[in-house]
Amino acid sequence: MAELSPIDLQKALSGMDYPTDKKSLVECARRNKADDKIVSRLDSLKENSFDGPNEVQKAVFHQ
Repeated sequence: MAELSPIDLQKALSGMDYPTDKKSLVECARRNKADDKIVSRLDSLKENSFDGPNEVQKAVFHQ
C-alpha cells in the first residue's frame, strides 16, 4: 500500500463502537486485518480518546 487512504482507514475500523480509545482502535484494526501501516499510525496518535470516526480521521490525516 503506497499511501494511507480514508477508505483504508474506514475498512480497518469497520465495526468500531464510539466513543473509544486508542488501544481499542488498534485492536479493531488488527481484528480487521488492517495493513501494518494503518495499525502503526493509529498506535502513534497523540490523542487517546475519540468520539467518532471523523475525529479519528482528522487525527490520522492531520498529524
